[in-house]
Amino acid sequence: MQSVKTVPTTPPRRLLAQLGIDGRLLFMVLAIAGIWIAFNLLTGGVFITSRNLWNLSVQTASVGVMVSGMVLVIVMRNIDLSIGSILGFTGMAMAVLNIRVFTQDTWWGALLTLALGLLLGLGIGMLQGTWVAVLGVPSFIVTLGGLLIFRGGAWLLTSGQTVAPLTETFQILGGGLNGSIGGPASWGVGALIAAAIMWTDLRNYQQRARRGLPNRTAILQFVFTGVTLALVLAFVLVMNSYPDPRSGLPRGMPVPVLIMLAVTAIMMWVVRATRFGRYVFAYGGNPEAARLAGINTTRLTILVFGIMGMLAALAGAIQTARLNAGTNSTGTLAELSVIAAAVIGGTSLAGGTGSIPGAFLGAILMASLINGMLLLDLPSAWQNVVQGLVLMLAVTLDGIFQRRRAK
Repeated sequence: MQSVKTVPTTPPRRLLAQLGIDGRLLFMVLAIAGIWIAFNLLTGGVFITSRNLWNLSVQTASVGVMVSGMVLVIVMRNIDLSIGSILGFTGMAMAVLNIRVFTQDTWWGALLTLALGLLLGLGIGMLQGTWVAVLGVPSFIVTLGGLLIFRGGAWLLTSGQTVAPLTETFQILGGGLNGSIGGPASWGVGALIAAAIMWTDLRNYQQRARRGLPNRTAILQFVFTGVTLALVLAFVLVMNSYPDPRSGLPRGMPVPVLIMLAVTAIMMWVVRATRFGRYVFAYGGNPEAARLAGINTTRLTILVFGIMGMLAALAGAIQTARLNAGTNSTGTLAELSVIAAAVIGGTSLAGGTGSIPGAFLGAILMASLINGMLLLDLPSAWQNVVQGLVLMLAVTLDGIFQRRRAK
């Protein structure tokens, strides 16, 4: 229901359709591979190392957590410019709670801090959604105001002071020294992911065959599933190749990466298998038709913005825990990376069309660019220039794609 498929008109498109490959996802994978190879050459082989790829996975987590929520917002023909400020505000609030309220380093204190932070983000998102849906104010204006309000709110919480250090238990969320699950547990998680992939692919293949829908051949499906499993194996091997500096044992998968993967999987399920997900895309495709069909569009808008706010708060917890401090600058310009990742991944700014897997790949691409520029020691001004150009290019390509699809 994400988009209306048309008959491919060019040989490459027909070939991709026959193979059951999403052309935009393939382009994303090739673009990421090209970026990795280029940065690896420019950095003298530093980029593609277990240490840097482990760090890259952690750096991707914040954008990766938020981007699926942004897909839903944009699909519904809205935008949320405030997520970077919500990230910083909720992160600062959790830092204050963690240090000044739950002073003892306990698991329940860290869990309660996170829960309250998520509720705060949910409340902020639903408030902005209400402003958009009930009062009819454009989301651009509402969230632009939120960008200023919550950035100032982060400063007002502590009068501009940095709040640190956080408890060691809360730092686990950021993937610090204790923020990974080790080698054996990583293999266990990898096995679970592999089993889920095989079950999902088999189930989808059988359902399409039973309903008479276009399907890959059994051999081709076997190859595609095998390639996916090989990528999972490679990921686990890379995560386990980076040793813990204290013990020398494999660090394994970082906790924030596990959170990102869990959020992505849940959001993919929501979009593909729930009435809520179908309503979001129906509204984005034709808002008036959705209202006439009896969809409560006001509640739908409020819920989507609430989810976005909660995911921004979760990213705030990850960022704050990773920095081991609540700072006023946390999350600055994060909204640009998230919007760029969503659009690059196939989410149309015109609404109605979006892809969670594509947005996830977009998050990896944006994080790879930032990571590579940091390794090259580019000034922050040039980093901003590159990110701005990438955002403009993404929107331009989206416009070209939409015009070609309309023909």
